[in-house]
Amino acid sequence: MIKVKIKKIKDNATIPKYAHQGDAGVDLYSTEDYTLKPGERALVSTGIKIALPEGYEAQVRPKSGLAVKHGISVVNSPGTVDSGYRGEVCCIMINHGNEEFKIESGKKIAQMVFNKVEAAEFEEVEELDETTRGEGGFGSTGHH
Repeated sequence: MIKVKIKKIKDNATIPKYAHQGDAGVDLYSTEDYTLKPGERALVSTGIKIALPEGYEAQVRPKSGLAVKHGISVVNSPGTVDSGYRGEVCCIMINHGNEEFKIESGKKIAQMVFNKVEAAEFEEVEELDETTRGEGGFGSTGHH
């Protein structure tokens, strides 16, 4: 378990919490009311800032219930909050549905999952090792 420092920057912000023991993500809550029209995107405030330990990231992901019932998603899914970021955690929401969707202050809008990440060190080479897959990608295994 990691320790995540959190600061409310708006009085009506809700501290994220797990809905059930064993859940992968904590719920994120809106601090504002907004009507999201079909096809529209909006940057939605959560009213919180976090400090992650180095070597971790937080991923902002859609809520499956909002996705299946209303077509509401996170545009840059998953959105990454880096360990060095100290700004407000916001959600870039999009309405893929056919009807307006009312985002309400205090309501769940997304979820946040914490992951350990490794830094990469790059080594430029003339050739890469061969694999059975090779360069196959983008549907190369077929649709059977």
